[in-house]
Amino acid sequence: MNRRKDDQRPVARQVTAELLARYDQPGPRYTSYPTAVEFDESVDAALYERHLGEANRHADEPLSLYVHLPFCEERCLFCGCHVIITPHKERAAPYIELLEREIDMLAERLPDRRRVSQLHLGGGTPTYHAPRDLAALLEHLLARFTPVDGAELAVEVDPRVTTAEHIDVLADLGFNRISMGVQDFTPEVQQAVGRVQSVEQTAALVEHARRRGFSGTNIDLIYGLPYQRPETFERSVEEVIRLGADRSAVYSFAYVPWIRGHQKKLDENSLPSREVKFELFAVARERFLEAGYEPIGMDHFARPDDELALAKREGRLRRNFQGYTVIPATDVIGLGISAIGDVRRAYVQNLKKLSQYQKAIEAGRLPVERGIVRSDEDELRRDVIHELMCNFRVDKREIERRFGIAFDEHFAEDLRRLAAHADNGLVTIGDDVIEATPAGELFIRNLAMCFDTYWRDKHEKGDSPIFSRTV
Repeated sequence: MNRRKDDQRPVARQVTAELLARYDQPGPRYTSYPTAVEFDESVDAALYERHLGEANRHADEPLSLYVHLPFCEERCLFCGCHVIITPHKERAAPYIELLEREIDMLAERLPDRRRVSQLHLGGGTPTYHAPRDLAALLEHLLARFTPVDGAELAVEVDPRVTTAEHIDVLADLGFNRISMGVQDFTPEVQQAVGRVQSVEQTAALVEHARRRGFSGTNIDLIYGLPYQRPETFERSVEEVIRLGADRSAVYSFAYVPWIRGHQKKLDENSLPSREVKFELFAVARERFLEAGYEPIGMDHFARPDDELALAKREGRLRRNFQGYTVIPATDVIGLGISAIGDVRRAYVQNLKKLSQYQKAIEAGRLPVERGIVRSDEDELRRDVIHELMCNFRVDKREIERRFGIAFDEHFAEDLRRLAAHADNGLVTIGDDVIEATPAGELFIRNLAMCFDTYWRDKHEKGDSPIFSRTV
């Protein structure tokens, strides 16, 4: 491990401008496969009912729950989430009631399957809601779904609106992981993206969460934002390290104003160039590695004793719509507008518009908008892509054993495409194992795309969907 970490430290600095230009292209982040752009309305409430019925027959397997709380007081210009912006908190109260009704609907359909290994509150801003309202929602949920011993209960918070009382409520209900959005501590950057918060605000929240028994603290950073410079971003990384974060996610800014219209308010000329953007990540990577953190997947860093680092070393790392995780859950239930679940091979996304979601709930109908049912081939490619995204390697023989295929024959075209990346020093293709090189880990999305037949087919027809860029 030490040898590999030493190998990785300088590698980002060795990437040439030519290589960056060659690999800077739109591509998926692979929180799912097939990706969400492949979802369609063939997955509806009736299909979801059938898949829930099948899931209920697996009573011994714990569930993962994701609850989407979309409200925010103001919009951050970098945001790519499904959110509802209003400073009027009273407008959010009916949503809590709708969520409770959806929880009841799911509980009725899963009478024998109520144990939970993972619960994640995301948004939006979960702590937008008053502590008493958040407590009421969670008490309603936890009265119907019971966390198993060692369950991960996680929440995303905004330090600007989260109070000590919020943390106390969450701690009292058993929450043990907290993720805080920071993005960058530089005032000029914060002003440009509409998210101004001090180091002191963040530090106070970290300290209180730690006192209340939260065992894992994650701090999010984003590189590629307006006015970011390597020297100022480096100081933000150093602050995160000083705060003692157990993990940090360092995300690439997805600048997609044609999808997220609010991003048009950003001055495009203030965004860093491709080369500077990559240097921002290189600086962050170096600082985290020097501080003893281990790289996790393509954009996370964790202390060596953190569960993510342990899982990576043991080959147990997993990836879902909430990012990297160590909790194996065969089925994920999504609750709230736009939430995505994964139930018995079906990705299921809820309605995105609040009015439509409300109409469905009030009619007693599961609020499904779209999704996709995975084929056997999808399952196979999903495993290969997730092995690359999580562990940077694929054991051909293990895939053959699991799926009953001859790897090289089945993936002949994919391996041909991957060979071009091998020629560029990004991957080694052995008889038994495919493994990204240290340089290849920085371009793991590009390597994974070789196995994505959906992306390939659309790309070659010239009608590929527009993803964020891989660099």
